[in-house]
Amino acid sequence: MQGFDTDVRARIIKLVKGILEQNSLTADVTPQTRLVDAGLTSMDMVNLMLGVEAEFDFTIPQTEITPENFQSIATLERMVATQLQPATAA
Repeated sequence: MQGFDTDVRARIIKLVKGILEQNSLTADVTPQTRLVDAGLTSMDMVNLMLGVEAEFDFTIPQTEITPENFQSIATLERMVATQLQPATAA
C-alpha cells in the first residue's frame, strides 16, 4: 500500500506544481503546505479539482468538495486514497 500512497502524492504534487507554473509561481510545495499560501486562488482550486478527477479517473463526490480536503497535498491525498479504495473495504 505504501507504493500506492507515494504514487498518489507524486501525482497530486505534479498537478499542483503545474497549476502554479501556469500562474508563473514557484513555491516550495510540501505535503503540509497550505495550497492558498502557495498561491492557489479559488479558480485554481477548481482547476485542481478537475485535474484530480481526470488524473485519478473518478468524480469527487459533492460532499468531499470541501475547503478541508483542498487545504494541502496531504489532505487531498487522503481524500483521493479514500475515493480509490474498493467499496468492499468500507
